[in-house]
Amino acid sequence: MRLEDLLAQRKNEIIKDWFDRVVETYPADTAAFLKGREDLFANPVGGTIYKSFKLLYTELLKGIDHNVIPPLLDPIVRIRAVQNFTPSKAIGFIFCLKKVVRNHLNEKIKHSTIENELRLFEEKIDELSLIAFDLYMVCREKIYQLKANEVKNRTFKAFERAGLICEIPANELDPVKFNL
Repeated sequence: MRLEDLLAQRKNEIIKDWFDRVVETYPADTAAFLKGREDLFANPVGGTIYKSFKLLYTELLKGIDHNVIPPLLDPIVRIRAVQNFTPSKAIGFIFCLKKVVRNHLNEKIKHSTIENELRLFEEKIDELSLIAFDLYMVCREKIYQLKANEVKNRTFKAFERAGLICEIPANELDPVKFNL
């Protein structure tokens, strides 16, 4: 049996185990809450992660399409980018899939010739992690930009309230007046 067939056959169990491993990266209380993934309204984070995992896994079985994968990864990466994770922990959820797949196919790997196919599948997972890291960096840059803008706005407002700065009408900024 081909690897893709085995992976498709065990899709639901692999996705569930992958989700459970990723949820374990959160504190115990949060993990317990996130495992209630069925209701997207009551549990948007858990629901989004689980739904994205299903879509990502299905796409991985087809191959890596650089037009399809980023939008599927984006919701998960955004969630993890705003949380208190180091970059390696934020993106590490992808590598959990390797362990889960190996655990599910351990016996089949020992007794068949799918090792090479598995290596190729794991290369897809590695490529997926690189795409996720690019998305993560875009998210973090946006967060830092928002924080910097917020600090600038607060500082400006504080100076304005203190009377240390004021707006100068545009007509008073004539370069001729300043001999420029």
